[in-house]
Formats: sequence, structure tokens, C-alpha cells
Amino acid sequence: MNKFVKTAIGVLMFATSASLAHADSPKELGIGLILATGPEAAWDATLLRDLDSIVEAAPHDLDISYKSISGKWGEDARDAMELLAKTGKYQIIWAHSSYSDQVKVLKDKYPDVMFVFVGSGNEGLGDNAYWVYKRVHEPSYLLGVMAGALTENDVVGVVGQFPSEDVNDQINAFFAGARSVNEGVKRKVAFIESWYDPAKAEQFTNAQIAAGADLTFQLVASFETCEKANIMCFGNYVDQGQSSPDSVVASALISWTQDLNWVIDEWYNFAANETPYKGNKTERWISMADGGTSLSGFHAFQDKLPADLKDRVAELSEQIASGKLEIPVDLSLPTSD
Repeated sequence: MNKFVKTAIGVLMFATSASLAHADSPKELGIGLILATGPEAAWDATLLRDLDSIVEAAPHDLDISYKSISGKWGEDARDAMELLAKTGKYQIIWAHSSYSDQVKVLKDKYPDVMFVFVGSGNEGLGDNAYWVYKRVHEPSYLLGVMAGALTENDVVGVVGQFPSEDVNDQINAFFAGARSVNEGVKRKVAFIESWYDPAKAEQFTNAQIAAGADLTFQLVASFETCEKANIMCFGNYVDQGQSSPDSVVASALISWTQDLNWVIDEWYNFAANETPYKGNKTERWISMADGGTSLSGFHAFQDKLPADLKDRVAELSEQIASGKLEIPVDLSLPTSD
């Protein structure tokens, strides 16, 4: 056979093969969300915000849609996940809290579905179960540095959700930051025992203010309480200074963008290339240096904060980004002094 004919046939076969591979690639992706609380809680709201951005970006040219179910736990959460899996419309089921017990029951029953669970209180399962983690201790340390420098009473409070690993590490880092600039800082710690309860958040914040705290780190959103008491506070997960400029000095921010892209890439390789799922059995979190978390701007406090304090925070941020400063992960139960 003429070598030119052979070459032409080879090119045609390659082009045909590439065309078939492209034709077999998935075009759509459905994501089912199980939310612990709902969009009123910053933990869930940030995921929805970043997922909307991913939908718009359309990785792998995918037409991505999603459905969310809120406030399900235990058997109700498991049943909701199975209902999503049974429809065949949702190739990824993202359970946005401590849901590994429910996933453990379902993952082998639906081996083509990718299951995702998030944060502490989970067990790494591997295979088609992926564990996303979020550590916010690094920007929380920077908030603590500001709190330690700004407090006049040397009493600083934190109101958290539940005592858990990915809450404890934030609180401990916050106080470590405060004491790095003010060794005499006294700690006030309270947990509302809920992921979202504005009434309890207000109650516990008021109790800390009554105990002398003139600054509070609000892992729960009770910024109106700070405003009424005319004290400064710090926000969590979202940039609370935009909505509460009179009280919020700065916020520790989280981003789910890289986590979502990682999960979608893993699913796409499975669906398009038959690459087996390789779910992680140990926590996987993205550092501040790599964009998993960040520190907000100062908004209305930009011109109110001492210049040397802003310079110090900027310097520490650079040291964290470069690896020169490592903020320890302290999971111990934080307590009041």
C-alpha cells in the first residue's frame, strides 16, 4: 500500500477515534446537595455562592445543574441521599456536613455515584466517597492578633457553634493570635450547640459582653448584638463587614472553588475515561497560602485601625503565605479563663 495512503488512513482513524471519544464524553452533570441548615447559614451559603460560580464557568464544558435539600439528619438524610441517587439525575451527591455514616450505607449500593461529605465528625471511606475539609485557623489567628491589640479590657470572647475539631482549631488559633501581642488577654468561650440559632447567639454574646468582653469573634452571626453594645467584633466564613460595617472589623473567609473543581475533575475522569474513583480516607484541606481561606478587607475600619497594626497583619499574612509562619492546628477543647 502506498505510504501516503497509509498515512491518510492513520490520520482518518485517529480523527475518528478522537471524535468518538469526544462524543462519549459527558455533557451534563447533576449535583444533589444535602445542606445541614440552608442558605441562611454562612457555611451553606458560601458553598452555594461558589457552586453558582462553577456552574457559570462550566468546567469540561459541562452543563451543570444542582438541587439542594436542607435540614436533614440521620435516617432522613440517608433517605434524601438515596432518593437523589435513585433518580439517576445526580451523579455527585454533596452532603455538606458530618454525613459519612449515611454515605457508608449507600456508597457500595450506588458505585457510579460520587458521594462527598464535609468537615469534622466524619470517617474517611475511600472509593467513591470523598472527604472535603475546611480549616480556617490561619485567618482566625490574624483576627486574634487584631483583637489582642484592640481590646481595652483585655477580655476577648468567642461564640461558636458546637465544640468540634474544625471549630476548636479556629477558636484556639484566634486566642493564640491575641496572646501573641497581648499576653494578658483573658478568654471567654461559649458554644450555642447549634449550627444556626440567632436567638442563642444573641443570648451568649450578651453574656460575654456582661462578663467584660469588649471584642467578640462571631463564628455565629450575631452582629446586631455587637452593634447594640457598641463593641467591635469579627466575622466568619463570609465578609460580614459588608453587611455590618459598624461592628465588624474583619472576617475569616472560606472558598469552596478548589474543592468543587477537584471533585468535578475526579468525577469527570471516572465518567469520561473510566478512571476508578480514589476517594480520600484522610482529611484534605487547602491552606490560606493556596487560596482555601483568606482574610477580608477592613471596610469601614480601614481608616480607624492603627497603621502599625494593619502593617503587622499584612506582614503576618505574607509570612503565612510564604510558609515562614506556620499556625499550629490545635484541636483541644477551648475554655474560658
